[in-house]
Amino acid sequence: MVFTTLDITMQLNKISLQYFKTPVGELILGAFHEKLCLCDWRYRKMRSTIDKRMQEGLNASFEEVKTIVMETAKHQLNEYFRAERIDFDVPLLMVGTSFQKMVWNELLKIPFGKTESYLGLSKKIGNEKAIRSVAAANGANALAIFIPCHRIIGSDGKLTGYGGGLQAKRKLLQLEMHKQTSDQLTLFDSICKNMKRNPI
Repeated sequence: MVFTTLDITMQLNKISLQYFKTPVGELILGAFHEKLCLCDWRYRKMRSTIDKRMQEGLNASFEEVKTIVMETAKHQLNEYFRAERIDFDVPLLMVGTSFQKMVWNELLKIPFGKTESYLGLSKKIGNEKAIRSVAAANGANALAIFIPCHRIIGSDGKLTGYGGGLQAKRKLLQLEMHKQTSDQLTLFDSICKNMKRNPI
């Protein structure tokens, strides 16, 4: 099959889309040039705003089609929900302002099973007065779970707004904390068994 220059250009200007059901809600996955640019809650309030930002930022339109990177993303998400994975290695493409990208890159540094506050996140980017801007950037994250904005909570320890809803946020945090506790108990049991076999 021979592709013309027009055919190739049209393919490059497409954001591949798929819908993916998870135990905590349905996601929209999007890929552009074999990088994941979208992993967002299908029925969130900012759906149209984020979709518009994607299309304008990448100068591309949506097309429902499978890609390798989205299949990899689904596989890794399934492992995550089965508590078999704590981090991801899918190539990501952030679409946003330089400030938003700075906040999202900081979110990537929050360890699995840990949480941070908006104030703490603001301090980490060097501007503790930027709490509202940081909160807005957090809410504009279009790569849910992969960029773990669900790990941001209020300074008082309470859950705050989340694109997938507070119930989804609670379940994600519970999954991670349960996995972390289970791993710690497994390690402890292993150490105890080893000490019994090899007493000091």
